[in-house]
Amino acid sequence: MSSEPPPPGFELPLRLLLAFRMIIDELHERIAREGHPDLRPMHGFVFQAIGPHGTTASELGRRLGVTKQAAGKTIDNLEQLGYVERAADPADTRRKLVRLTERGVDCLLRSARIFDELREEWSTALGEEQLRQLEDGLRRLAPGDPFRLDTPRWFGAP
Repeated sequence: MSSEPPPPGFELPLRLLLAFRMIIDELHERIAREGHPDLRPMHGFVFQAIGPHGTTASELGRRLGVTKQAAGKTIDNLEQLGYVERAADPADTRRKLVRLTERGVDCLLRSARIFDELREEWSTALGEEQLRQLEDGLRRLAPGDPFRLDTPRWFGAP
């Protein structure tokens, strides 16, 4: 046990946020070098909310916790960048589905690999045992689904 007094309580959330930012910033630097320079952190949440089978703009807005109009603007932007496409819903031709394109799927696959590389780098820096203890502790303190897709709304994204 350390004889030093504990750091102030506000430091913990700031350190967690800083660690998150460092990982996400590094991911985006690497993925830009691999052919995806236009991606923003929010886009990862959008790709996850679209899912493997696609979704409608209304449902995307609900999943992200944003308005249908905000979801539509994001879809327009990602469509222009080649990451998503709109297509008729085979179950109901009146509805349009938003689906990931081959470029969008490529981005997700590269992101997953890069996240694994970043975790390995943290394991090297901290040691695997200490990193696992950190991960286990965070799972106990922050239980539940780690895929909170409404996080962009919480940060104030449209």
